[in-house]
Amino acid sequence: MFNSDTISRFQQLETPFYYYDINLLKQTLKACYDASSKYNFHVHYAMKANFNPKVLEAVQSFGFGADSVSGNEVKAAIENGFAHDKVVFAGVGKSDKEINYALDTEIFCFNVESVQELTIINELAKAKGKTARVAIRINPNVDAKTHHFITTGLEENKFGVDTWQLPNVVEALNACTNLEFIGIHFHIGSQITDMEVFKNLCEKVNVLDKWFEEQGFDIKVLNVGGGLGVDYYNPDTNSIPDFEAYFKVFADNLTVKAGQEVHFELGRALVAQCATLISRVLYVKNGLKKNFLILDAGMTELIRPMLYQAYHQIDNISKGLDHGPSTMDHGLEMTKYDVVGPICESTDCFRKDVVLPESFRGDLVAIRTAGAYGEVMVSNYNLRDRVQSVYPE
Repeated sequence: MFNSDTISRFQQLETPFYYYDINLLKQTLKACYDASSKYNFHVHYAMKANFNPKVLEAVQSFGFGADSVSGNEVKAAIENGFAHDKVVFAGVGKSDKEINYALDTEIFCFNVESVQELTIINELAKAKGKTARVAIRINPNVDAKTHHFITTGLEENKFGVDTWQLPNVVEALNACTNLEFIGIHFHIGSQITDMEVFKNLCEKVNVLDKWFEEQGFDIKVLNVGGGLGVDYYNPDTNSIPDFEAYFKVFADNLTVKAGQEVHFELGRALVAQCATLISRVLYVKNGLKKNFLILDAGMTELIRPMLYQAYHQIDNISKGLDHGPSTMDHGLEMTKYDVVGPICESTDCFRKDVVLPESFRGDLVAIRTAGAYGEVMVSNYNLRDRVQSVYPE
């Protein structure tokens, strides 16, 4: 995990902070690039996962595109070197200002999520004398078998167009003269580890691609989204997702016609393991039924556990040992703690009943696999200082 020199360095720094393992990030990006290139697949990085400048620099260096869900994410992608013609703009609530900016920068495509949005983009493009490339985001009603807070491809979700609305989509596309319809787009959820889910998605994509062909449309892009999960429970032994298996599912099950491109939008799988939130124990409270480790990091620094019950491995790195059974071998007394933050909310708890070596004020605690939806969701609630980022020397 961390060697003694790195831990010694951490002890000299003000906490909390995010530590980025740029070398691991590049290894992960290379694994994704090698596996996707084998099939000529196009990968767009989901900017919402992490837009730390050094992360974006590494991602862009591999030639990936950018998947953005706000106008400022489009802007950040372009300002950080992503090619305009590799930037995609998704999102269920694009404002006129954001659409106009994306039109002016001539991005690759808008992933459109409603019939009304089609007409709005058409009107704004017409006013500029431009033609906007669009893909239709469709709800395939595939169960992602993930936490219900992060599923996005069911008819009960707010995202995309339901299949029963597709005749209205066709009518709108035929009427919108300033749109170029190039593709169909899907994204069924996040943190998906069951490859069978993606196989089910492929079957739905094949059916819908054929349906649009029957309506007289030549689909150029099959955008299957992202959603590949990571191993939050074993960050050291399983730090890079199995991109080979992931892309092979689509290679084996998608029916790709001559001239069609297959696009992906991966975020978490690329960056989750590269960052760790480093915090310091402020106080230890020992009770009759509960022991608490009160850290100087809280939900303002990492809200995932509080927002959707996300699991993160937690290690006391001041002991120089990984969390797990191996700590028993070193004769350390093990204690159960509720690991909590300093924020004035009862939900400000990272995990309950965490078994750790007996811990003391000043110990350093590492909250692992925090590279995705960690730093990007930081707030200054309680007027907290903004958490800093630290990189290898």
